[in-house]
Amino acid sequence: MSGRHVRTVTGLRAEGQLGRIELDWTPVPWDTVVDHYAVYGAPDAADVEVGPATLLTKTVYPHFRHSGLGGNARRFAYRVVTVDAAGARSKPSAPLAASSQVSVTATGSPLAVIGQYDGKGLEFALSPNGYSRFPATFPDGVDFRVGADAPGTGWSYLFPGPSDSWAGRRTYTFRFRFDLAAVPTGEIWLAVWLIDSHATIPGSALLSVNDTAVDRLRFEGGATRGSLEGDTTVPGTRLRPSYLERPLPAGLIQPGENVVTMVKDEGSWIAWDAIGLFAA
Repeated sequence: MSGRHVRTVTGLRAEGQLGRIELDWTPVPWDTVVDHYAVYGAPDAADVEVGPATLLTKTVYPHFRHSGLGGNARRFAYRVVTVDAAGARSKPSAPLAASSQVSVTATGSPLAVIGQYDGKGLEFALSPNGYSRFPATFPDGVDFRVGADAPGTGWSYLFPGPSDSWAGRRTYTFRFRFDLAAVPTGEIWLAVWLIDSHATIPGSALLSVNDTAVDRLRFEGGATRGSLEGDTTVPGTRLRPSYLERPLPAGLIQPGENVVTMVKDEGSWIAWDAIGLFAA
């Protein structure tokens, strides 16, 4: 149907973040009864041709989170089309190009890494759906030595919290140890990637390095699917990945053994993609 009488989207804007691009636009006025907005995108381009091959999503909200873009900076061009209740389509919005942020996992040198930064948590113990066995398998939490222990047996795919009845409604500690012959110069970053988390109460964890308290890591709400599924790269997945990268205070890392400790004393579970330290 002709798009002559359906309002065209304006105010298209984007914010590039780690692993995703947040896209927003101005809602069309009330005189258009919107059925949905159709969002189109093309990688590595300044513009995008509107068609079935470039359709990214349909949404009733004036917002789209283009996630799953990985650790490298990804550039996309977008256009949005309004579709009204009768199926009539507007003219496409003006094009907008935006880029996601680059991750320290792509630019830094790994010092200690558990898992692979690939949008999957299948390499970890109990994955993808063995959460009920966590209390028996890891009654004292996780204590993992990088380079000696195997993620498939020594690092649980879920990190439960005190809101999880299946884990005994208690606080758990995840700890990993690694050795360094020498401390690199420059900043050292922590990179936490999650494939998913609890939607409403992902909570937080206390972070310390070598017995020195650093900060509280606060996690984004996910889709509450990561206890059952382990691969965000599957087409149509409902998993909602998130990313947390931050520099550590100077002077915490030392030659010899280092210990990174996380205490999940608030909220429900998170599901790992990978965790590690990188020299930026």
